[in-house]
Order: sequence, then C-alpha cells, then structure tokens
Amino acid sequence: MTIPAAARPERGAELDLRVDALAFGGNGVARMDGYVVFVRDALPGDRVRAVVTKRKRAYAEARAVEVLEPSPDRIEPLAAHPGAPWQVLPYERQLAVKAEQVDEALRRLGGLDGFVLDPMIAAEQTWRYRNKVELSFGAAPDGGLVAGFHAPGSWEEVVGLDDCLLISERANEAMRRTVAWARAEGLEPFDRRARTGLLRNLVVREGRRTGELQLRLVTGPGDVDLESLAAAAQVEGLFVTQTDAIAETTQGGRTTLVSGAPTLGEELAGMHFAISPEAFFQTNTEMAERLYEVAADLAGLEGWERVFDLFSGIGTVGLVLAGRAGEVWGVEVVERAVADAIANAQLNDVDNAQFFAGDVRLAMRELVERSGRPDVVVVDPPRAGLSQKIVRRIIEAAPK
Repeated sequence: MTIPAAARPERGAELDLRVDALAFGGNGVARMDGYVVFVRDALPGDRVRAVVTKRKRAYAEARAVEVLEPSPDRIEPLAAHPGAPWQVLPYERQLAVKAEQVDEALRRLGGLDGFVLDPMIAAEQTWRYRNKVELSFGAAPDGGLVAGFHAPGSWEEVVGLDDCLLISERANEAMRRTVAWARAEGLEPFDRRARTGLLRNLVVREGRRTGELQLRLVTGPGDVDLESLAAAAQVEGLFVTQTDAIAETTQGGRTTLVSGAPTLGEELAGMHFAISPEAFFQTNTEMAERLYEVAADLAGLEGWERVFDLFSGIGTVGLVLAGRAGEVWGVEVVERAVADAIANAQLNDVDNAQFFAGDVRLAMRELVERSGRPDVVVVDPPRAGLSQKIVRRIIEAAPK
C-alpha cells in the first residue's frame, strides 16, 4: 500500500507511537494508519516518543527518545552496552520473538507453508559467551582514548567499555591492558573523516576450551612499539594488521605475527582446531557444538555417504561430520582458511576429508566431475546467504 506523501512524517518529526512487534534486527515496529515506522530501542508493548531519522515511501525509521509507557515485558538492562540491545527483553521472550521471525521469513520470503518449526534451542550462557569481539577505537567525550562499540546509528561515536559482558573476564583484562598501553604511548584513534590517527580496531579472540587468547591490533599506516605492546598484552598470540582502507573493516591489509603462536587453539565436538587470526569460527563455541550435532542428526549419515561441505571455512563442519560419513569434500574461497582446514584434518587424524580453494559458484560442476554426485550437501554461507546461482548449482548436483 502506498501512503500519500502528506501522511508520511518528516525527518526530525516527533511521534507518539505504540510498538506492536519486533522486526528482524531488533527494531520495534509501529504503524501510523498503515504506514510502518521502525523504532530503535523500543519493544512490543512500549508506547514511546520517537524522532524520525529516515523517511521512505513505504516506511520510516525512528529512534525512541523516551519510553512513555513501558511494555510489561521490559526489564532493566544489566549494562549500558551497544552490542546487547535485546537485554531489556527477558531471554525466554527473546527466544519466542526469534521463533516468530523465522516463521515469518519462511512464509513471507520463502513462500513456504505447512511446515513444523522446531523449538528454539536456548543458549547455555546468555552473558560472556562469545569467543570473539571486534572493538573499535574512538574518543571519549573528554578526548581520551576508548575501545568499545559504535553507538547505534553512528559511525563516528564509539561507546567505550571497560568490561564487555559478551566476553570472559580474562579477555577483558587483555583488552584493558592493551588500551592502557595505547594511552601510555599517546596513540590516537583513526578519524575516518579527517584521515588522522592510527588505531582502528582491536580483535580479541579466546579458545573457550583451551583458555588461549589471541589479540589483533588493526591500525592505519604507521609504527608502534611492538616490544612494549607484546609485554602489555600478555596473550598466547599477538598480531598487528595495517590497512589504509577508508571503510572500517578488520579484513584485508597486511597482518604480521608479533609474538606467540600463529594460530589459536580451540576444542569442539571432541576435536582440536587451529584458527588463524582472520579465519571464520562460530563466535559461540558451546552453541556451535549443538548446531553441528543438529546438522549431523538431520543429515542422517550412516557412514558411507559422500558429503559436500560448501563454504567450509577452517573445516569445522566437515571434520565433525567426517566421522559419520564415507568422505567429505570441502570448498572455501579463502585460501588461508583452506590451509587451516587441511591442517585441522591432519591435527585430528581425519583421512577421509579433502578441502579445496575455490568460489562455490564456479567450483561446483568441477567438484561433481572430480568426486561424483554428493549424497549430502551442507552449507554455511556468509551472512548474505546463497545466491540463486549457487542454489541452481546445488540442485544440478542432485544430492540424494
């Protein structure tokens, strides 16, 4: 339905809204005579005063500036944390909302019906569960250096954190030591607008089962005192990545091992994994283990099957399934991750898994010609999901 322009609120307008749902991503959903307004920092049942930040033909975006009537579900936040916006919603309600969103996506976007949605599997820990965080450097209101997360909707403001409740206390200690070192060195955060400053990001990674810590400092071009940095960080593996990219990203650039081990050790599903500093690994180790168990059960492997592991990364999914399958063939576009996968197969004495570097879109036909038709295909694609071409290639491969 097209809403007349005159009925659409202008940018900057203040609105009195009643929120009735949560959209994918966490924004509240309110309606004005059929016109949808996505409201940041609002929950279903809230009545809020909100300021419009963006106006489109079909919808507007707004930011709640005052809760006029709180939702009966609303609870006090445990911490002021930009990376945990759903903490004002009880965890049981979070699970219910996510189930509703999955159901809606399958019906509205997938065009599916008549399915049974399995119950959500609750997290083992709701705080300090992440094995990795990517922190941004910024300036506090007093000008001091901080590391934390960007304020919602802002690429300039960084909310500093001394204790990030998403990671362990030991990981926080390494973060605090590194930030204190940077302050003592007089280093400044990178300013994307002015193109000044050196410090961009701090990536902290932890082996949940091994206790190992890996830290990667991302900077712009320039020099830092690596010896004093290593002494301050006190981690099992320390890296520095230098990049001249304009956009904020922890990928790319030139990464150098400063001290310690070149990979992080982790254990999952009774297997050992070595993780390179830029390699992908599920950020919740305990729930990744549960996820792979579910995938293995759904695959119904009997020990003779040929499994294709597409977007295989460092081999976690394929290697976990290899013990139940006849053979595993993995494809991954990131060559460093493929090297990790091969090394991880050797580390775990898995001899029925092979991993290859290649773009899944282009490599599927060659893989089928080389290995034969797959019996089972597992996919763990990037956040953007599967392209239509990849879906066609999977269908063409005709897995049983």
